[in-house]
Amino acid sequence: MYNKKSLLEIIATRDQSINFSALAGFLPDPDHVIRKKGKGISILKDLSTDPHIWACMQSRKSGITSMEWDINRGKTKSNQAKTIAKIFQDLDIYKIISEILDAPFWGYQPLEIIWQKSGNLILPVDIIGKPPEWFAFDSENKLRFISKTNRQNGQIIPEYKFLCPQYNPSYNNPYGERVLSRCFWPATFKKGGLKFWVTFTEKYGMPFLIGKHPRQNDSDATEELAEKLENMVQDAIAVIPDDSSVEIQEAGGKGASADIYEKLIQHCNQEISKAILGQTLTTEVGDKGSYAASKTHQDVRKDIIDADKRLVKKTLNQLVFWICELNFSSGDLPYFDLWQEEDVDKALAERDQILTNTGVKFSKSYYQKAYGLEDDDFEISSDTQNSQKQNFSEQVSPVALFSRHPEQSEGSNNDPQQQLDQAINAFTPELLQKQINPILKPLISKLKKAESYEQMMEIIATAYPDMDDKKFQETLARAIFISEIFGRLNGKD
Repeated sequence: MYNKKSLLEIIATRDQSINFSALAGFLPDPDHVIRKKGKGISILKDLSTDPHIWACMQSRKSGITSMEWDINRGKTKSNQAKTIAKIFQDLDIYKIISEILDAPFWGYQPLEIIWQKSGNLILPVDIIGKPPEWFAFDSENKLRFISKTNRQNGQIIPEYKFLCPQYNPSYNNPYGERVLSRCFWPATFKKGGLKFWVTFTEKYGMPFLIGKHPRQNDSDATEELAEKLENMVQDAIAVIPDDSSVEIQEAGGKGASADIYEKLIQHCNQEISKAILGQTLTTEVGDKGSYAASKTHQDVRKDIIDADKRLVKKTLNQLVFWICELNFSSGDLPYFDLWQEEDVDKALAERDQILTNTGVKFSKSYYQKAYGLEDDDFEISSDTQNSQKQNFSEQVSPVALFSRHPEQSEGSNNDPQQQLDQAINAFTPELLQKQINPILKPLISKLKKAESYEQMMEIIATAYPDMDDKKFQETLARAIFISEIFGRLNGKD
């Protein structure tokens, strides 16, 4: 028998663990880079001065800040939804979103809510991102503010006061995963490689000045000549004895050595791009790219954008929940939503258009799932459906033959071949001639003007761009589609 009381208890806790040790009243930060360097998050913030890291950070943020936003009212009461919408319109939402998106870089990002009384309501008038190094997490994974008056245990955060998005947090690591920690060593090696590359360039990028003097010259005369040559590098002027000479020698054979530093910096930049963006093609255009590779990289980037989108929506919907909890009675809540203005799959839309033209009728729920539309965003007009059916029946009547499986059709011929023959016969010569005439007409008119066989061949070779074969292609596509459907219905396992 099991103990019901034991089911309600938490057994594995930090207080009971032999491996747990806290620094003062806070959990130790498990980030390896921060622990080894002992400088806190500030060491990661210094990385943002690197141009490539900064560009990658802005590129990742732009995947979300380029989206449109709105408050979806759903089934919420009208006055509540209007209040929430008005609050968000008054806030600088894109600034707030940008600060929320700092969480993947620092692991977590506290945002303080500035509340203000407005009549009988308590509403947020601003949301300000605060430095994450001012905060820490206690043994219960709760956020605490490290204040001057309480550095030992920190100040408990009041309810409804701070939003704190965390990037992939866990029980063992409430500080979240830090993307910039993955960039620390590539950025460090890149900085060192760049330093040596500059030194190398200064040393071998300029020509060498070789001074020659008589062998009997003493060391003072030699040093004097060397000093004049050093000044000559800067001023391009030197005065030397008439029995001395100066030669200019270009540095050669050092290109391969210089490439080592360039490849090191390029490799470090690629590692940084992969850490922040998950791929490299959006920041590094290599000479071996392909469509398949770029498509794969874009899919990876889209996955990261979707994850950041969920983080933003979760954080701002927490704010919506708090506003409603403080000011309104329980019930359905509106919610914050993000979407891309052109977030429609063009290939899917074209496919659906072809199927619609062949008589396929999609349900309203399909449009909602396929295109992310809400119930009140669109209507399916009955007039449109009837006109589609009529248009289809006039153009391709054989579909009616395949509306049901032959074995289930009452009073119909069950011979599949005969049904297919009937479908083919429905494409009458008159219909095909009507479709082909616009294609042949421009060609025939030009052939009549030809004066030789060679000229006729040239006209045929150049006439195709002028042909309008769209309707013929649509008819052929419908015929192929009908044949495929018929084959599937009558296929044998």
